[in-house]
Amino acid sequence: MALSKVNFNSMNVTPTASKAIKFNSSNNGLEAGDLGGNLVLLATQTASSSATLSFTSDIDSTYKEYIFKCISMHPASDSQRFQFQADTGTNTNYNQTITSTSFRASHTEAGTTSGPSYKTATDQAQGTAFQTIGESTGNANDESTSGTLHVFEPSSTTFVKHFFSEFNSSMNVEGSNNQFSAGYFNTTTALTRFQFKFASGNIDSGTIKMYGVL
Repeated sequence: MALSKVNFNSMNVTPTASKAIKFNSSNNGLEAGDLGGNLVLLATQTASSSATLSFTSDIDSTYKEYIFKCISMHPASDSQRFQFQADTGTNTNYNQTITSTSFRASHTEAGTTSGPSYKTATDQAQGTAFQTIGESTGNANDESTSGTLHVFEPSSTTFVKHFFSEFNSSMNVEGSNNQFSAGYFNTTTALTRFQFKFASGNIDSGTIKMYGVL
């Protein structure tokens, strides 16, 4: 069977932005499409002495999972908890009901270890507060917290909305704090927005990227 050649300069890949090029059954054999498991970057927020960072669009039934990559979130105040919440419709109260679990392990530069242990101070039982996902972050110039938050099917009107996260913080006591949090938003109303902040003080700097998972 003869091989068909394609002139690269004749291919217009602009419509395939954030997508894949895949084979099909037509004569040309190629089309733009989505491949399962691909991450699609939907939005980027960058802090600069910001009280909060909010994502208020592109959260719909297009994607079953959303991933938030939080990169070098640096608090203005020392020893801060990094947190998030969600809301529905056009509401901006960010007080949805959460039931969650939380545990952490830490190791200081001096060699002191702690955990892994359950953290009752950062879980919720039908609470409406912001959920802590990164703990004890210092505000020295080289200190921050970074991690990943997964939220599943926020647009569902049938199920509660599950989430889990893993964050590592450079602590105010000069050490590493690794925190795992998980839970669910106890609502069958679609979530349409998410907000991030430190428990007290501004987000001095940092970047959050929101991805949809195909």
